[in-house]
Amino acid sequence: MITLYGIKNCDTVKKARKWLDARSIEYTFHDFREDGVDKEAVAAWMKELGWQNLLNKRSTSWKALDEKTRLNMDEKSGIASILQQPTLIKRPLLDTGHQRFTGFSAASYDKIFSAHNL
Repeated sequence: MITLYGIKNCDTVKKARKWLDARSIEYTFHDFREDGVDKEAVAAWMKELGWQNLLNKRSTSWKALDEKTRLNMDEKSGIASILQQPTLIKRPLLDTGHQRFTGFSAASYDKIFSAHNL
């Protein structure tokens, strides 16, 4: 089961959804704002991807954090921050059922979906 996580109004998420739809790839869309996130999932993503790859440091959510929080960010505080503000997650987050990936580019999705028999 493929799940694409993000928020509906994010341009990058829209591009990823369009890419998947154009290739008739079945997936479930999970909107962070509407559907939320749970601690176990965030902790698993953090362990697999690392907080540096999971957090979107270019987002307005990241920039809204105070400087001390940003400078002292680690895995534990990253999980707590994401649970309070899920839009800190780099979007989209693609879960193929076997592996997770953040961000989108057509080239990276071509590679992901040609490497996996989904």
